[in-house]
Amino acid sequence: MSVARVTEITSQSGRSFEDAIRQGIQRANATLRNVQGAWIKEQQVAVQDGRITGYRVNMLVTFILEDAPRGRAAKSAMGAAAPVTKAPAKKAAAKSASKKRTSRKATRRR
Repeated sequence: MSVARVTEITSQSGRSFEDAIRQGIQRANATLRNVQGAWIKEQQVAVQDGRITGYRVNMLVTFILEDAPRGRAAKSAMGAAAPVTKAPAKKAAAKSASKKRTSRKATRRR
């Protein structure tokens, strides 16, 4: 089963809408894995003195999410990131103090 995610990006070019789309897809592909397609949501032009100076597109890029590692690979990856720690010494000290109290009571009763 595949699960996809969609992210919105904006790209701009001084040449054309097609060039803005091409640059946006190239940049998305350099950052994201498994890019599958894009939907052009908006097209805009920048105008200065009555002339078009830039082409901008807002697009929704779709990419497929990868499966998380499972089994030994996941455990070793988790173990490297967060080492397992032992129980705090306070708990062990509290347990031994509790044992001493019960042994004193037992000897007093005799």
